[in-house]
Amino acid sequence: MKLFVYHTPELTPTDRMPDCAIAVDVLRATTTMATVLAAGGEAVQIFSDLDQLMQVSEKWSAEKRLRAGERGGAKVAGFDLGNSPLDCTPEQVQGRRLFISTTNGTRALQRVQAAPTVLAAAFVNRAAVVQYVLKKQPESVWIVGSGWEGSFSLEDTACAGAIAHSLLQQTNLPLEDLASNDEVIGAIALYSQWQDKLLELFYQASHGKRLLRLDGHADLKYCAQTDILDVIPIQREPGVLVKF
Repeated sequence: MKLFVYHTPELTPTDRMPDCAIAVDVLRATTTMATVLAAGGEAVQIFSDLDQLMQVSEKWSAEKRLRAGERGGAKVAGFDLGNSPLDCTPEQVQGRRLFISTTNGTRALQRVQAAPTVLAAAFVNRAAVVQYVLKKQPESVWIVGSGWEGSFSLEDTACAGAIAHSLLQQTNLPLEDLASNDEVIGAIALYSQWQDKLLELFYQASHGKRLLRLDGHADLKYCAQTDILDVIPIQREPGVLVKF
């Protein structure tokens, strides 16, 4: 297995795709997606464009859809939800499809949607994602952080490091055999330093501070939990993720 970490979608190679791509947007898109599917959502459909989201979701009955829109960390006016996993209760999402567009996470998923296998990962479902990779043994794996509007984000790279760290422990492979770019080693080092104080890391992260200004402390606390959901959002068709 050859593991690569990319801090943002823009840093991924443009001339090839991996056997398995893992998109990460800890704060908050991929955390929200895993939470929706764990709570009984039918599927999550992603969009970069809000108008296209509205157009496609119009074809679904109001009882079977939820529209989630987030820009700059805040809910988009006129949408049912923003991007808070805490709003995704079973009462709200059961049997419904979430049509979602966010500032960063949906871009990461769209960048890798041509890969044969596409997963969405966060701290909340890290163990489930690791177990899937260990079972399927893809030859090449990309972990793609969403970043923030094209720039590095601490929390996504720390989560990439959490996945890589667990794979390293469970495969017993030498680091030089698993890590195929320097970013893997850097991500593991970042996670190793902060693994017992992830919430504190989120307070230091620029997007964590942004969410705190929007009264998002409860979201940060939820997103900092590790391995609480045994659910993997997996792409069934381009742009549509379902529960695995």
